[in-house]
Amino acid sequence: MNDSLVSFDQESRDALSEEEREYLFSLLQLSNSEMRTAIRSVPLSKDSEHPTRVEVIGAEGQHSALMRIERHLKVRVRGSLGDYAFSMNDQTAAKIFGNVGHGVAEGMVSGSVRVRGHAGHGAATAMTGGTVAIYGNAGDRAGGAMRGGGLFVRGSVGNDVGLGALAGTIVIGGDAGDNLGDPLSDVTVFIRGTAKSLAEGVTAAKLRKKQEVQLGLLLITAGIRGDASDFRRIVPTAKLEAENAARGEVVPNWR
Repeated sequence: MNDSLVSFDQESRDALSEEEREYLFSLLQLSNSEMRTAIRSVPLSKDSEHPTRVEVIGAEGQHSALMRIERHLKVRVRGSLGDYAFSMNDQTAAKIFGNVGHGVAEGMVSGSVRVRGHAGHGAATAMTGGTVAIYGNAGDRAGGAMRGGGLFVRGSVGNDVGLGALAGTIVIGGDAGDNLGDPLSDVTVFIRGTAKSLAEGVTAAKLRKKQEVQLGLLLITAGIRGDASDFRRIVPTAKLEAENAARGEVVPNWR
């Protein structure tokens, strides 16, 4: 094992497989900057289909943890993280077995962040690519200012979801708060539950067959079970009118 790896209690070691022990770090023994340096020292796999796996323990709500990893690795975190976890993530496939605070995966470029718990406000804000999947609930302004990528929330979300988003996909498995959507947005929003209110200039519409197929594939990608036919699309009224007038393909810049 690399000398830079930290030690930790034997009980935690014994609970892991031999593969999981190879690159193992503790957030209780390394600062955020030391953790990034340690993970960046891990050798990359020559097999792009099977990236090197890193295990992180000692997660107890630390803020700004694991930002800017920017490496083709699998990182699994045992425990909960605070604000801005994996913000500006690039290439890394991350799994967090706990909750996260505000701003998870903010500014994400590529890769994936999967949260096996709940998320605070601003999940996936300003992301441009990749996949963020939250298996619990998310707070206000999830997917705000998105420019690409996909945000999937199995549970419910708060207010102002998708505010200022220009592109990408937001999938909500539960309910939403007030002001869902954005009338000037080209982001695709799907919801299975109900919203307290939609943003002005936004409406709900049934999915077309092509959209059901698209959503079904997206759900599989995010590792979330669900029947696409149970969802509705939240879309700017002007965009829906253009589609219904058969002008959507001819005049794609409906705005």
